[in-house]
Amino acid sequence: MSTQLAKQISKRAAVAARAVANLSEAKKNQVLQRMADAIRAAKSTILAVNEKDMAAGKEKGLSEAMLDRLQLNDERIEGMASAIEEIIELSDPVGERKHFETRPNGIQVDKMRIPLGVICMIYEARPNVTADAGALCFKSGNAVILRCGREAIETSKAIADALHQALRDSELPEDVITVVPSPDRDLMTELLKQDKYIDLVIPRGGEGLIHFVSDNSKIPVIQHYKGVCHLYIDKDADLDKALNILLNGKTQRTGVCNALEGLVVHQDIAPKFLPVAAKALAEKNVVIHSDNASASYFDSPDVIAEDAFGEEYLALEIAVRTVKDFDQALDHIHHFGSGHTEVIVTENKEAADRFIREVDSAVTMANASSRFSDGGQLGLGAEIGISTSKLHAYGPMGLQALTTEKFVVTGTGQIRE
Repeated sequence: MSTQLAKQISKRAAVAARAVANLSEAKKNQVLQRMADAIRAAKSTILAVNEKDMAAGKEKGLSEAMLDRLQLNDERIEGMASAIEEIIELSDPVGERKHFETRPNGIQVDKMRIPLGVICMIYEARPNVTADAGALCFKSGNAVILRCGREAIETSKAIADALHQALRDSELPEDVITVVPSPDRDLMTELLKQDKYIDLVIPRGGEGLIHFVSDNSKIPVIQHYKGVCHLYIDKDADLDKALNILLNGKTQRTGVCNALEGLVVHQDIAPKFLPVAAKALAEKNVVIHSDNASASYFDSPDVIAEDAFGEEYLALEIAVRTVKDFDQALDHIHHFGSGHTEVIVTENKEAADRFIREVDSAVTMANASSRFSDGGQLGLGAEIGISTSKLHAYGPMGLQALTTEKFVVTGTGQIRE
């Protein structure tokens, strides 16, 4: 039964993908505006359904981070609609053509951007992904299959109903955006085998989910296992900037992948910075896990072993380490980071440039909060996910990351000798 349903869903999405692949930018933008309007119009319905999902989630004992991702309110629903309108303003990459080379025999070689085809999104308690992924895939000319966890499935269906209304009003097939009707794992496993119809799988969720998808998929997978983001306070840092960036990165919203999980401090500035940081973090009720060198600056920290760094807390917790120099800071980040986002605070341009050049992560920052590591904040519009796998996209994935390039060759009758 699962095999048959997975094949049916995938095949219908592949047919629908052809209907959207060659729509004009004007037509796609018209449909996207209808989607944004439909989400606003369905706000009360979506909130009522989400309230039931939240109640069920609390009963099941979901973590605070998971509940935060699951919960919708007026502001977050408006955020979903506004994100779609931001996508409208973005340039459509489909059909972009650039000259590659003119060969000695006169043939002209160009490259043109085309949709990937069918994207399968697998996610947990993130109902906003339904709108974000649906809109991004549509604008980039793809169909999308959305498989969410049981925690958010009813909310996701309610959001999809609004998107489907916009598609029907535009005389387009609803299969352009499909919400898998059941969170059954056997059905998900069968979807991962549909390599004849699905072109890319993007999982968003905990490490367990992403490992499961990667281990069982016959389809290429964009991976992002976790977000262990560090803030390195260099010896030449501005302390006011450092403190503000630390507090924003750690406490503004804890249950997201671009929140700070590690603080690395140069020993030369530690006596000035850590007492101030300790006071500010204590006021925010942040739990401190520290090495021995940093422990004395905090009130009853949890002193951890060398191999205990690198945790993704997704809570008001942070690991703190004092390092002897810049090189040791880089070694720590390379060893314990997850390739997501790393930040340096320094007034030394040479140090900043070296950090940006040598740190191997999808996003590197100098003197800015890790919370900006987000597609919307970086000008991509709503993101479909963050890639740390270097497959064909690295970092927040916007419209262009949902396309690929094909070669276009134009001749005047040339034949190969």
